[in-house]
Amino acid sequence: MATQPGGSVTSRAASETRAGPAGTSNAGATDDVPGKVDEKATQLHAIASLKVLLDATKPQRGGATTSAANHVKINLKETTLADRPNGNIDTTLDSAPEIEDEPEPLSMAWPDTARKRLTYVLVAPLLVPMWLTLPDTRTPRGKRFFPVTFIGSIVWIAAFSYLMVWWANVAGDTARIPPEVMGLTFLAAGTSIPDLITSVIVARKGFGDMAVSSSVGSNIFDVTVGLPIPWLLYGIIYDAPVEVNSVGMVCSITILFMMLVFVVMSIACFRWRMNKGLGFTMFLLYFVFVAVSLMFEYDLITCPV
Repeated sequence: MATQPGGSVTSRAASETRAGPAGTSNAGATDDVPGKVDEKATQLHAIASLKVLLDATKPQRGGATTSAANHVKINLKETTLADRPNGNIDTTLDSAPEIEDEPEPLSMAWPDTARKRLTYVLVAPLLVPMWLTLPDTRTPRGKRFFPVTFIGSIVWIAAFSYLMVWWANVAGDTARIPPEVMGLTFLAAGTSIPDLITSVIVARKGFGDMAVSSSVGSNIFDVTVGLPIPWLLYGIIYDAPVEVNSVGMVCSITILFMMLVFVVMSIACFRWRMNKGLGFTMFLLYFVFVAVSLMFEYDLITCPV
């Protein structure tokens, strides 16, 4: 009977020894002295295999334990393969839960490199007020105050949005650019940067559907929630409706609908895969949309409705 290193035996040899040859009676096995020796050897090897298995499950030092653990793992795989029906392999021995790295808390220490120092100085006017007012939920102490962080983040977004629109109007008046053009170009690009960052993050992790749905869902949220709530608050406070310039509104809605159709057709033409060709196509559609909208704004094209 062949033995393996570390005092273990293969499951096939052990099963053959326990079963014995076919047609052998108990009386013959009792009278046969070599049979007793084989049975005793099988018991000793079984005890040795159990001891090796127990030693392998304990974190001990030395390379012998590691090799014994790997050897027992191989024997367990052989036994599992032989016992499972249809030759299916149980992969639960090799599978291990993937543990994601927890995000590190925000550090306000002065960076080491020149590039990081420049970035630190540029984002300090935005980072320092939020660091002072919002609890960091990545720390054990700040996890309990996540509602405060959530509500405070919304307040900061509202404050930054107000300042951005105000400064964009001032810059547009200074450069003699109409507010509609500023909103169509600079403000639209500025408000889309957070969507761009989140889409890139989730796309790198392999969640392309989440990136696309985030971009589409943010626009739906802006139209159905972002615009009605300020208008509702304005109507409640001032008891007057909000006046909206509806000149060319039908043409604008038509352009938006056509852009949506072209976007869906472009994605379908590229077989529902996000690649470089689809990216260039999206850029082209955006420039066409901006050009047509500016033509309507400067009366180069007149809307019939």
